Amino acid sequence: MARSSDGRERLIEAGVELFSQRPYGSIGVAELCARAGVNKGSFYYFFPSKESLALAVIDRHWTWQKGVWTGILDGPGPMPERLRGLFDATAQMQVDAVTGTGWVAGCLFGNLALEVSSQNEPVRAALQEIFDEQIELISSRLGAAVESGDLPSLPDVDAAAKAIVAQLEGLVLFAKVFNDPSQLDGLWRNSLALLGLTAPAPA
Repeated sequence: MARSSDGRERLIEAGVELFSQRPYGSIGVAELCARAGVNKGSFYYFFPSKESLALAVIDRHWTWQKGVWTGILDGPGPMPERLRGLFDATAQMQVDAVTGTGWVAGCLFGNLALEVSSQNEPVRAALQEIFDEQIELISSRLGAAVESGDLPSLPDVDAAAKAIVAQLEGLVLFAKVFNDPSQLDGLWRNSLALLGLTAPAPA
C-alpha cells in the first residue's frame, strides 16, 4: 500500500513539474513515468488516463496555491499591502523559474486553460472552478476591508476582484511571452487604481 501511494504521489509531482514547464500535449505517459521513477506499465494502475492525472495535478497545485494566497491575504497589515504581498509572491515565483530554467514558467492554470480547455471539458470545468475560487478569495477580503474602513466603498466588490485576478493572470501571461518577470511590476499600482486608491510616490 505504501509503495502504491508513493508511486501515485511521485506521478502527481512529476505532472506538476512537467505541465508547468511545457505544453500539455507534448508530454506523454512515458515521460511522466520516467520523471516520477515509476514503471510505465504501472501508470494506469494509478490513473486511468493522462487527463485524470492532469485533474489530480490541478487539484494538488491549487491546494498549495490556495494556502499561499490565504496566508498572505489573511496576514497582518492593510488590505492594499496584503495585495502587494500576493503580487510580490507571484512575481518571485517567475523570477525563481527564470533563475532555475532560463524561462518564465507562467501560471499552470493559465497555461492549461489556453491549451486544453476548448478540447477537454473536465479540465475546463476544474480550471473554471479554481478561477472562481480565486475571485471569491479576493472578493471576500475586499468586502471585509470595505466594511472595516480599510478600503473606500467600492461600487462592485466582485467586479473589482475579478478585474484583479484577470490582470494578475494576464500579466503572468505577458511575463511568459516576453520571458520577463518585470512585466508584473505594474500589478500593485494598477490594482490600487481599480480600488480607487493612489500609490504613494517613490521615496
